Amino acid sequence: MTELPFYISLLFGITVLISIAWFYMACRSREFLIIALLWTIIQSVLGITGVYEDAQTMPPRIMAFGVFPAILLIVVLLLSRRGKKWMDRLSLKTLTTFHTIRIPVEVVLALLYHHGMVSVYMTFEGTNLDIISGISALPVAILAFRAQTFNGKLFLAWNVLCLILLLNVVITAAFAIPTPFQRLAFDQPNIAVLYFPFNLLPTVVVPLVLLGHIVALKRWNKKL
Repeated sequence: MTELPFYISLLFGITVLISIAWFYMACRSREFLIIALLWTIIQSVLGITGVYEDAQTMPPRIMAFGVFPAILLIVVLLLSRRGKKWMDRLSLKTLTTFHTIRIPVEVVLALLYHHGMVSVYMTFEGTNLDIISGISALPVAILAFRAQTFNGKLFLAWNVLCLILLLNVVITAAFAIPTPFQRLAFDQPNIAVLYFPFNLLPTVVVPLVLLGHIVALKRWNKKL
């Protein structure tokens, strides 16, 4: 991997820890905190030991050992009675402000792009507009949960829009990693996510952001 300034890795590492802490503030679940930290440690070990560096395996290791298990856990939460009860206890206002974490993520991606570690498609200079989600999170939380009222239409519209922005960057990222599925960014692919600590983006941070939107939409559908 290209030698990077230490502050980029440090900034992202802090972002990961803040994302876990912020989500914990929304759920106040010690069980979540333990599982999230253990999962982060496991993914850190896999990244540090270079397990993800070979992206030509089928399926790519970062998918097999990182992304797919995280998605499976989200599915289990959605389908299990215990998971549903847990999701119903989350603070939607805190969960909305949680998406502010997407601002430092976008800053890190921009820095990585300028150091040749990710594609321009992954940044706000390209097709990634996900920073809008981070910038708008706090204002939406204030407006949607003002006083004793709940602005369900604003809450729904914002979550749907931000979920679309998230899926856009996730799909783009998947096609820009140097795997057998690569279809984009052959001149400067997304290699950062194959190395620690940036492998924690698709395996820890993105699943938390995705879960945040899923919980929000599920709760809205139940009319809170």
